[in-house]
Amino acid sequence: MSDALLLLAINFGGLLAMILLMWGIATLIRDVSFIDAFWAFGMVLLAWGTWWQVGAEGAHAKLLLGLTSLWGLRLAIHLTIRWATHGEDPRYKKILAGSMEKRKWSWAQTALVMVFLTQAPLLFVTCLPAQIGIWASATAPDGSVGALGWIGAVAALIGIAFESIGDAQLDAFRKNPANKGKVLDTGLWRYTRHPNYFGDALAWWGIWLVVADLGWAPALASIIGPIFLTFTLTRWSGKALLEKGLRKSRPDYADYIARTSGFIPWPPKTKA
Repeated sequence: MSDALLLLAINFGGLLAMILLMWGIATLIRDVSFIDAFWAFGMVLLAWGTWWQVGAEGAHAKLLLGLTSLWGLRLAIHLTIRWATHGEDPRYKKILAGSMEKRKWSWAQTALVMVFLTQAPLLFVTCLPAQIGIWASATAPDGSVGALGWIGAVAALIGIAFESIGDAQLDAFRKNPANKGKVLDTGLWRYTRHPNYFGDALAWWGIWLVVADLGWAPALASIIGPIFLTFTLTRWSGKALLEKGLRKSRPDYADYIARTSGFIPWPPKTKA
């Protein structure tokens, strides 16, 4: 256990160094929005950093490394392209402006405390399944992947595909000028208001199942990751924050909420 704690401490130190580097870049360009892309890429770095330290050759480690890399690189590329195309995220602009006015901090100090130092521990906790799973695969007898592990891998791949399709449908919708001010309610968005968030959560619950296939100890040690991510997406900074703004900017969004599942895909309600 002490070896695992040391590994996690090294990982967190490396992550913190990267976060501070990202903050330095943000102060130069006066934009923190790219932190969303680093959120995904940072988990890939943590997974590979763990693998490099322990030299895991087990089947579970390779599966966890592959799934985390596929999920993180896909999302990081998507969010980087979105940032490059649309520029600064209004959410962060509002957060920074409000905090600067309230606390009388400089832009750099506000960005460091309210964005970058906040993201580091949250990113680290969410990625615990990949870190602990790869470590456990290297330190315990690791045979072939069992049924639970393959179920998790399939779930993770479905989650990645689900959020990828949802993101592609949203991008295509936004590119059409005729859709300005309208609500996307076709494709996957017909069955859930947030297919990208659902896919995100499903991917990490699937990754956690691969860890659970290694035994109850690594499963219990890492379950906080998918629990926290699901809470974040449904109750905190994901769905709740996004819909608060959409209710004001999209006149038809209230009707969309009334008929469409908020998270888990489900056939839409029909009007009585």
